[in-house]
Amino acid sequence: MVSEQLPEQYALSKNLVQARALGAPIVALESAVITHGLPRPENLNLARGVEAVVRENGANPATIALLDGRIHVGLSDDQLEALAYTDNTRKISLRDFGIALAGGMNGGTTVAATLFVAARAGIRVFATGGIGGVHRGSPFDVSADLLQLGKTPVMVVCAGAKAILDLPATLEVLETQGVPVIGYQTDEFPAFYTRHSGLPVDYRVDTPEAAARVALGAWKAGLFSAVLLVVPLPEKEAMPADMMESAIQTALGEAEAQGIHGAASTPFLLSRVSELTGGESLRANLALLRNNARVAAQVAAAMAAHQKSAIL
Repeated sequence: MVSEQLPEQYALSKNLVQARALGAPIVALESAVITHGLPRPENLNLARGVEAVVRENGANPATIALLDGRIHVGLSDDQLEALAYTDNTRKISLRDFGIALAGGMNGGTTVAATLFVAARAGIRVFATGGIGGVHRGSPFDVSADLLQLGKTPVMVVCAGAKAILDLPATLEVLETQGVPVIGYQTDEFPAFYTRHSGLPVDYRVDTPEAAARVALGAWKAGLFSAVLLVVPLPEKEAMPADMMESAIQTALGEAEAQGIHGAASTPFLLSRVSELTGGESLRANLALLRNNARVAAQVAAAMAAHQKSAIL
């Protein structure tokens, strides 16, 4: 999957160098949520909190970001704080790497970019909030996340796709890309802020060990796609579906009226939905990020244990 020698543009933290050498569990974490997804100081609090959850559940966090034109895998607390409070950061998707590296930029990595870097660094599990997908009313506006999922052997733990998207169309693209959608303790694809979408998953697992077996089995058979492990938000944290859909429809109408399209649409919609729900969607977003980190760490630990037992 990856050579031991990473390209010179990469900087692996000392903790992760040791963790990789020992075969210890590692969970990759994106950073676009820090630079572009949340207001200050919630972004830094969330970054620290998610890393703490990963550690509490037996794995090593590997937040991925660009700092001064280098790809950092694993950040110190000082680096996390600097990223959270630095202005003029670039949102880094796949197309942005060359630009950002050449320009010595700072940036937060999206799901697609984090997937790419995690695979290069030999990290098998990645926790995020929700993946990108197909935009409502724009069937040709397909997130790079979906295409990268189709060619990256990493388990992605998420709460489904962002609810502002066309979920049925997103699932169709995932099927086309050969990405299995595995429900974690659920038979239904979660809709980010809410637990239910009415859409089925491909398979259900109820333990971290079962999730690990699905992914390792696929990769050992020679498949190179990601495995999408979808985790519903805990019942007490989930939002009412009718409230969310009303807020989303209002935000979509405002985006259309203001001519907001393309890369600018997702941050606008998420921010506007938070305002329309009185901050409740932001609270749910923070809760699902921590919950996904917990499950991801447990799955990473199960994978590491399985691989060690196979060697012995």
